Amino acid sequence: MLTNLGEDLKKIFLAGLGAVATTAEKSKEVIDELVEKGELTIEQGKVLNEELKHDIKKKVKQTVAAVNKTPDGTAVVESLDKLSPEELEAVKAKLAEMEKDDAPQQEQPAE
Repeated sequence: MLTNLGEDLKKIFLAGLGAVATTAEKSKEVIDELVEKGELTIEQGKVLNEELKHDIKKKVKQTVAAVNKTPDGTAVVESLDKLSPEELEAVKAKLAEMEKDDAPQQEQPAE
């Protein structure tokens, strides 16, 4: 019985040693796999970041172009229909002021 016990203990020890070795190998594989995925994720993140920068620059250019665009006469006339009575009065006052400022310049004879 003691001989079997010694053999059994030896087998248990070797099985534990094998399990530790297998676990170490699997752990290394898993870690290598995670590192590889992490590198891919970093590369994908860099690509997405560049795409976002490009999109933002494009949107900023479009917005600046839209802000700098001067409205044509038709757009101004159409927007007048949307104004409240108070806003229309303010526009009329501004037009009258502008006409008054332009009047002296128009009366001067051409040389």
